[in-house]
This record gives sequence, structure tokens and C-alpha cells, in this order.
Amino acid sequence: MIFSWKKQKKAPAEAYDHSALEPVIRSSICTGEKVAGFREKEGGRFREVALIRTPADLEAFKRKYGIDGEIPTIY
Repeated sequence: MIFSWKKQKKAPAEAYDHSALEPVIRSSICTGEKVAGFREKEGGRFREVALIRTPADLEAFKRKYGIDGEIPTIY
């Protein structure tokens, strides 16, 4: 096993168009399945990015895209 003693750099947050897209969580009323993604502000079209099974999945999504605070849930 190879160990690196150098400080590892943080991966930069992936960019998304803040003016056209908003982060949301889509939740199924029937099954409770949750999917994180982005909704277009104009048309309302939803683009899935990640399946949310645990709170850690949600935190990973927020960290990946540099999102702070709460994300609204749509049904």
C-alpha cells in the first residue's frame, strides 16, 4: 500500500448555472425515495444528479456542488 504524506488538495466544487438552476430534492410520496438534482427556474424541468439514501449522501451532494444551507424538497 502506498501512502502519500503530502497534504491532499480539496476537489473544487463543480459549477452549475446559479441564475438558471436551483438545487432541490425530489421526494416520492408513495415510496419515499429521494433524488437530489437541479430544477430550471423558468421551465421547472428537473435534472437528477444523485440518489439520496442517507444523510451522508445529501452532504456529499452539497459538498460536491458547493451548496450551503437547506435544500427545498418538491413532491
